[in-house]
Amino acid sequence: MFEPVIAPSGTLLGLLQRGRGDGTLHALAAPRAEALAALDHCVLHDPRRDWQVENRSLYYARLYLDLHGGLEAVEEHLFGPDDHVDTEEARTGLALAVLGHLASYGRLDALLLLRRYVETGANWSWALDELALRDDDAALRRLADPVLARFPATAEGDAALAAAVRDAYEPRPWRLWADDPREAVGPRVRAAGEQGSFDRWQRQMRPTGPRPGWSVQAVLDWAQQGLEERGALLHAPAARCLTAVAGPDDRHLILEAARSGPDGARCAALHYLAEARDPAVLDLIEAAAGSPSHLVAEAAVSAFERTCGEDAVDRARRWVHRSDALGSSAGAVLAARGGAQDAPLVLGALRHAVRADGPDAATLFPLVDGAGRLGIACAAPVLRHVYRETASSELRGRTARALAATDPSFPTGFAVECLWDCEETTREVAALHAETGDLRVAERLRRLAADPAEEDEVQTAVRSRIGPDAQTR
Repeated sequence: MFEPVIAPSGTLLGLLQRGRGDGTLHALAAPRAEALAALDHCVLHDPRRDWQVENRSLYYARLYLDLHGGLEAVEEHLFGPDDHVDTEEARTGLALAVLGHLASYGRLDALLLLRRYVETGANWSWALDELALRDDDAALRRLADPVLARFPATAEGDAALAAAVRDAYEPRPWRLWADDPREAVGPRVRAAGEQGSFDRWQRQMRPTGPRPGWSVQAVLDWAQQGLEERGALLHAPAARCLTAVAGPDDRHLILEAARSGPDGARCAALHYLAEARDPAVLDLIEAAAGSPSHLVAEAAVSAFERTCGEDAVDRARRWVHRSDALGSSAGAVLAARGGAQDAPLVLGALRHAVRADGPDAATLFPLVDGAGRLGIACAAPVLRHVYRETASSELRGRTARALAATDPSFPTGFAVECLWDCEETTREVAALHAETGDLRVAERLRRLAADPAEEDEVQTAVRSRIGPDAQTR
């Protein structure tokens, strides 16, 4: 999948791609045709870098409702010729999820598109999962024939059907079809379900790969062999094996491996020593971080992040000024485990990360959390910049939480737009902090409280503000 192209944050398209609350507010104030064009673009070209951790579907579905938007562009996208050329879930998953939410809101056109896509679309299983949550039994039963027609009555077809039943996210349609009295439906689905269960049991019982011998040297050799022969990174499981087999007499061997062993064994030894809190591990990590081997340097950083204790925090204070990955990791350790005296170091790391790597850097996540945890008030300007510019709705939500702890203007500022944000955790923060004297806030809180699609945590936060025991701001 190609990296999405994100428009500038000050544009309507850029706001909608980011899932910001201001995107909805600007769309409702913009010319309707312009707003719908931007909305369609977002739904048809998923702007998320990681669809598994970022939400957009409910956000976009609500905007279709508010704009009384048609679904012609979505229909063309789903049923165009590209659907059977580019069959990746990423091409159609967001559009199908939006249709699912619209169906929950009573949009019959969305429901009909989902049914039709199950019959003919490449990503039919996703559409079926959406219908499983929303459609009635009779309509689901009618889909049995077109779905089963996808699987020929051959050994290969039956195996594919068993995999589809086994991997279905929502089992409801398959259970309905298993009860179908027709010979070509019920018995076949039941047999597929039984085969899928058997396949799962076999996978659980069958070893998934080679296992090391029961000695420290054998484990280290196994980690190295996996790297050399298959390119497999086995240092994490190898470290767990070392925990089981290593005794006090083996420490010297493991230290030597961590100091100068081949890459696979060295990485495994570093991970083991970090988890064992060995007193020598921090010096070994520092040496490994400067290794010409990229793999060893990465393993050193990963091992440091696993290291517990005040010694690791003290070392992080020394390393936070480094310009390499270990320096970034040290900043993250201080953000998560440092004390109030470390606030200047965390703030410096936050500013450096934004300047050097931009508002979407992965290193920002722990630093933003740390700014909020430590209540670093002078971090608010940097946090506001990250909030506005990042394309990651997950990072923006964590930034909103940090702003709630550091920025006195948050309740009357960003908290207001956060009530329309695409992430439920961000809407929850907003519901807890937004100034209710703003008429837009009061109306939005009432609407969220009445919306059956809203998450329970958000509605609980809303009730704490507008219920009988409401807090006032």
